[in-house]
Amino acid sequence: MPTQNTITSTTRTDRVAVQGDDLVFDVRGSGDPIVLLPGTPGDATAYGLIADPLSIDRTVITYDPRGFGRSTGREPRRYEIGQQAGDVVEVLHAAGFERALMFGNSAGAEVGLELAKNHPDSVEGLVLHEPPVIRVLPDADVFQRKVAEIYRTAWTEGPKQAFLDFLLLTQLPFNAGEPFTQAEIDAIRPNADALPGFDFADFYVKYQMLPLTNYAPDLAAIAENGVKVVLGAGELSLDLPFGRTSRRIADELRVPFTTFPGHHGSYTVPTTAGAWLIALREALASL
Repeated sequence: MPTQNTITSTTRTDRVAVQGDDLVFDVRGSGDPIVLLPGTPGDATAYGLIADPLSIDRTVITYDPRGFGRSTGREPRRYEIGQQAGDVVEVLHAAGFERALMFGNSAGAEVGLELAKNHPDSVEGLVLHEPPVIRVLPDADVFQRKVAEIYRTAWTEGPKQAFLDFLLLTQLPFNAGEPFTQAEIDAIRPNADALPGFDFADFYVKYQMLPLTNYAPDLAAIAENGVKVVLGAGELSLDLPFGRTSRRIADELRVPFTTFPGHHGSYTVPTTAGAWLIALREALASL
């Protein structure tokens, strides 16, 4: 999905050294802080359409995860949810805050769940949108077998071919805001290596996909920690895999569930970002 970069001259950009990497972050606005946790392969620019308007009455902190955007990523690169959550705490402290509200989409929502488990003192409250935690679903074994096949495809046929299979499985809206059909995947697949904008696929399907889809949130610990949580999903995602994970976690935690406009990444789309931001503000107000 496309990202928009509208970082303005009023934004303060800084960096913090964490476990051998430099993590770059942006701070805009004033007031109570909120950290926006990007999905993958997103960085701070993923929130370019909503960060500035959200900063009218809040301090908004966005950042580039290690290995993405302006942040460094040491080789050999790996992806660990626990490390990602620790990185957020370091960014928060470097920005001058001990505790903040947080919003996370997709992989960022998983990082939010990990923060609620292991760093509850840093979390004022969480709004989580469509985390890819398929292990909470009743048909998780079916998904995990298919993900294992996709992982094998990444090494035998190529990462872009594998990523296309992942998009078909998860029904993510990478097709001009719509999920791909099997027929569309079959037509694209022979020339997948030439697909523009999919260069991230190699790292994703080989090194991120399994940690993300195998992640099992400790919902009992999150509940015991008392972190306030709201789950949400796009209105077009409610019956799709990651919309189902959101609903399942909300039911398990017995916390509110809210429906956002559009799909998995509608906050990146100019025609829906305004309505999406209104829904986010309402969710934040309910914490």
